[in-house]
Amino acid sequence: MPGFSYRQPNARTNPTEVRDGSGRTIDDDSSASGNDAVSKTFGRGIVQDFKRTIGTWWFKEMTNFNTKTVAVSFFLFIAVIAPTITFGAVYAKATNNYIGAVELLLATAWCGIFYSLVSGQPMMINGGTGPVLTFQTVCYDIAKNLDVPFLTFNAWIGIWVCIYQVLAAFFDANRLIKKATRFTDETFALLIVSIFLLGAIGNPSSKVGLFHYFGTDHPHHENMIEENGSEYDYMTVALLSLILGLGTAFFAIGLRQIKFSAFCCNDYVRTVITDFAITISVVVMTALRHTVFEDVQVEELKVPDTFATSFSCCTADCTSYWPTECPDQAEAWGRRPWVVDLFDLNDKIYVIFIAAGLGIPAFILTFLDNGITWHIVNHPSNRLSHGDAYNYDTCISAIMVLVNSLLGLPWLVASTVPCIMHITAMQEKNTKGEVKYIQESRLTGLFTHTLVLACIFALSVIRLIPLPVLYGVFLFMGLVALPGQQFWQRFLLFFQQPTKMDKNHYTKNVPVERIHKYTLVQFFFFAVVCVVREIKAISIAFPVMVLLCIPARLYLHPRLFSKDELILLDGSPEEIEDWLLKNDPEEMAADKAQKSAQAQHVADNGLALPAQLDDEDDEQEA
Repeated sequence: MPGFSYRQPNARTNPTEVRDGSGRTIDDDSSASGNDAVSKTFGRGIVQDFKRTIGTWWFKEMTNFNTKTVAVSFFLFIAVIAPTITFGAVYAKATNNYIGAVELLLATAWCGIFYSLVSGQPMMINGGTGPVLTFQTVCYDIAKNLDVPFLTFNAWIGIWVCIYQVLAAFFDANRLIKKATRFTDETFALLIVSIFLLGAIGNPSSKVGLFHYFGTDHPHHENMIEENGSEYDYMTVALLSLILGLGTAFFAIGLRQIKFSAFCCNDYVRTVITDFAITISVVVMTALRHTVFEDVQVEELKVPDTFATSFSCCTADCTSYWPTECPDQAEAWGRRPWVVDLFDLNDKIYVIFIAAGLGIPAFILTFLDNGITWHIVNHPSNRLSHGDAYNYDTCISAIMVLVNSLLGLPWLVASTVPCIMHITAMQEKNTKGEVKYIQESRLTGLFTHTLVLACIFALSVIRLIPLPVLYGVFLFMGLVALPGQQFWQRFLLFFQQPTKMDKNHYTKNVPVERIHKYTLVQFFFFAVVCVVREIKAISIAFPVMVLLCIPARLYLHPRLFSKDELILLDGSPEEIEDWLLKNDPEEMAADKAQKSAQAQHVADNGLALPAQLDDEDDEQEA
């Protein structure tokens, strides 16, 4: 890492800048006086976020249209629609159809459009996530035990979550999130990536995934055998499903490699193919299913027939589901209304205060889900330059939670893997995989969620995509996100010969056994979070376990590892660069050689050094 570099495009320099725990600069007029924490409370942080992001970059982010925005929009549409419909089906099963695929599609569409237009961090993608689904499932069980309507109970919890989020933004509670380091970020990110990978390959706790098709007890096989009898061959379906799923993932990965190859006629064509890789892969595999293998009954996407609420009522009070709870009734009385009745509490007003209590872990979950994902995406290595907006976007999230609660829609939070995919897709990299530039745009989020909204009224088109192809999209997203996780890279070191390990800043300067010890500690926390999430009786404590990763890193790790080890294994890029320049002879020599070469270049060409150019720019601005 050079100790001297040219200023990046759009990067902001400030002689009094202050960096948080991840090395990000904190833009604040009072940071020079060390009064940053105070200056962001009482709503000041919200105003600062708005000025720094929307007030500065909104027009540019709304007008930077090009081919990449179109390609990435189609990719994100596929990446968003697949988990949305899948999660919608799980929601329907977990909540007795009070919330289903239609509700999640509508929430994803309107929240995505709203967020892309008014948020301070438009590169984020919001969606349904496993942790939020788990929590709302717990809320459904509690509502049954309390004998109150689930949607009313859920709405009151959402109202309290909205209040807590606004208070958190007002008092700058996000400064706690900024204390998180790579340790917490990657523990949480690997959990989300693992959910995508297990959902694609085969989740041990459910019948979701490609390899479950090889079992005769798969629900799809049971339904097909019931319809077709002995003519149905489940092994043929299982094999084709595996081919479609793996084919979608690896064909897309192969297309992504074309950009730096010699194939195709020019750079523009190679770039377009790379940008549209997942879209091309999905179209090819879907066409293959409907042409060559049209007689094989692979599982299709289960989407609703019409745009209406998922809960069909047996009677006017809409407390029982048709036809499950009234099988003798020929048709449903109707569907539940879109707007939730907040006072349908069966005369149990105290339930509002129970909801206030449950709103606390719900707030912690949504706050952490958003905050940690924002923290991961805003990491300096991603080269985002338009600033973060933690406090302002917490208020935007509060509005989305409130509206969704009142309409009986699921809560949406920043979805880690789609966010990472969005960032990766908008980046321009060199042949070494280093990020040269990233296009920060609101158009991709706007176009993506407009497509989601449109598909609500064209659900029959979405049904053409085989479910195994969407499993392939999950697999692609997980496999592409995994190599970027240092946690995963360190885990692989357990199986590598030390002398053959890739040379990087921590393998060169930290003993292998210390790296393994750090990885084992992180894996312990990862395992605890996973176990708590999977055990239904205690799954409501899942957000607390994620939160505990922050104090564990701040107070436990310094007792187990030296300061130098923590910098190299968990420090910000700036901290690592400073350490290497002071302690690594090779880095010092490389830095000295680079400075000498730059000085010679200046002497030969009569050019000013970048630092001098910065000073001249400042003088001109003054």
